[in-house]
Amino acid sequence: MFTIVKDYRNEIVIEKSRFICSLKKVASETEAQEFIKGIKKEFWDATHNCSAYVIDEMQQRSSDDGEPAGTAGVPMLEVLKKNSLFYTAAVVTRYFGGIKLGAGGLVRAYTISVAEAVRGSGIAERVLLGRYSFQYDIDGVGKILNSLYGQQLFEVADVEYTEQARVVLRMRDSSLTQVESWLGERLNSKAKLKRESDEVIEVPLG
Repeated sequence: MFTIVKDYRNEIVIEKSRFICSLKKVASETEAQEFIKGIKKEFWDATHNCSAYVIDEMQQRSSDDGEPAGTAGVPMLEVLKKNSLFYTAAVVTRYFGGIKLGAGGLVRAYTISVAEAVRGSGIAERVLLGRYSFQYDIDGVGKILNSLYGQQLFEVADVEYTEQARVVLRMRDSSLTQVESWLGERLNSKAKLKRESDEVIEVPLG
């Protein structure tokens, strides 16, 4: 699952028409709709403010906003989907320049506008991480921390000291089996990892 790295805006001119694409990271369908309303208010004098957004597999919408059916919103949505972008909204504002582009020309213009904005923003992978903890003898934990901090399988997120040391690790779920095996070898005993919570981080590609 991917999203854009940052909010972004670009402008291109095709046959004297201005196409201004505004991209925004959104957390919900409501936020996407509010963003679209805001762009329409900002560019109230534009000929069209066409839009598309993808929140998840079920929440995906597009609007031609007065352009011929299927020539604006759907091509914009297809760019988002082709790049596997989620939690992303796009509005392309058009100021008509006096030259009609035809259906094919409109599809290409709206596609290019969003594609260039996505390229400018950059793409990040949304990675689901789990936080897992295990208990360890408080007198011996200092001897193993260097090994824990020095590997690449997981991140040591926290260490709490009470009657025992509670070590919290952060990792991709796909690494769980490998991490448990690694810990078993280093600790000379089977480490029982308890899942604490989930979090999503965004890792820019490239």
